Amino acid sequence: MKEKGWQVDTHSFLSMNGWKIIYKGSAISRLVSILGGFFRRIAHLLKVPSSDIIFIHRELTPAGPPIFEWIIAKILRKKIIYDFDDAIWLPDPNETNPLIRLVKWKSKVKKICQWSWKVSAGNEYLADFARKFSDQVEVIPTVVDTNYHLPANEEHPDITIGWTGSHSTLQYLIPLVPTLDELCKKQKVKFAVIANKNPELPITGFEFITWTQSSEVSDLQKFDIGIMPLTDDIWSKGKCGFKAIQYGASGIPALVSPVGVNTEVVKDGLTGFLCTKTEDWKTRLEELILDESKRQKMGSAGRKHIEANYSINAIREKFLSLFEI
Repeated sequence: MKEKGWQVDTHSFLSMNGWKIIYKGSAISRLVSILGGFFRRIAHLLKVPSSDIIFIHRELTPAGPPIFEWIIAKILRKKIIYDFDDAIWLPDPNETNPLIRLVKWKSKVKKICQWSWKVSAGNEYLADFARKFSDQVEVIPTVVDTNYHLPANEEHPDITIGWTGSHSTLQYLIPLVPTLDELCKKQKVKFAVIANKNPELPITGFEFITWTQSSEVSDLQKFDIGIMPLTDDIWSKGKCGFKAIQYGASGIPALVSPVGVNTEVVKDGLTGFLCTKTEDWKTRLEELILDESKRQKMGSAGRKHIEANYSINAIREKFLSLFEI
């Protein structure tokens, strides 16, 4: 956007220190950070009048009604592009506290869609929801920078099956733990998790890698096979396949559940495998463990698929066209 000569200002709800507190701070410090976020948003409103377009990702505040969005759309009369990449109008299955579910005010998603000039949705499932409230909806898939996410340039001494993600999505991995443990014992392979919290899984050869921005690429390059299990439900259908996209960009064959956009990100038998039953996971994992040439061939095909369809370069013009008035 800046290359086109556009002035771009970004304003997050939380400060960088606030993000750290949200994940690791006490309940009181987290509450203070969230309250601070609301004051930050009030300050951000002062910048809106001088802007032509306001791009909103997910929401302006994580709790409460869409007051700031309403002010921008109805009082300040600015064009809003509303972008979301999860089924955020649905109750989050990872959130069990009814009070938190209530204050998140999920009903605001449809209102923001109604008030927006355009809506950018991460996949067709999300777009179908948005189209109920807006006639200007574009599907903009999740992308990665393939000049940043690169395949490993050296062979690994040991075969590693890997999973990456936040601790909130580790629940999808739990049903596969017995299968992974059996395979690691039988084939003498390792299983690694990159996350912000150690799940301490009872898997032989288990390795935990703390996620950091500086090492995320080199850590992913340690994987020989990447997995992305999901449950087949309405929440999972809203996911945009980021794990599988990362694996593909890194030249790693991906094994995924055939849920939502996963069936598009992973080409079954070409860039990885779609696995439904436990036996599918076991059979396909063992197949790739034992066949190095197939791993390399699928990884190479996956890299090309991501470059062509889920990279910054591939989607650049479509994304920029959102801002054409």
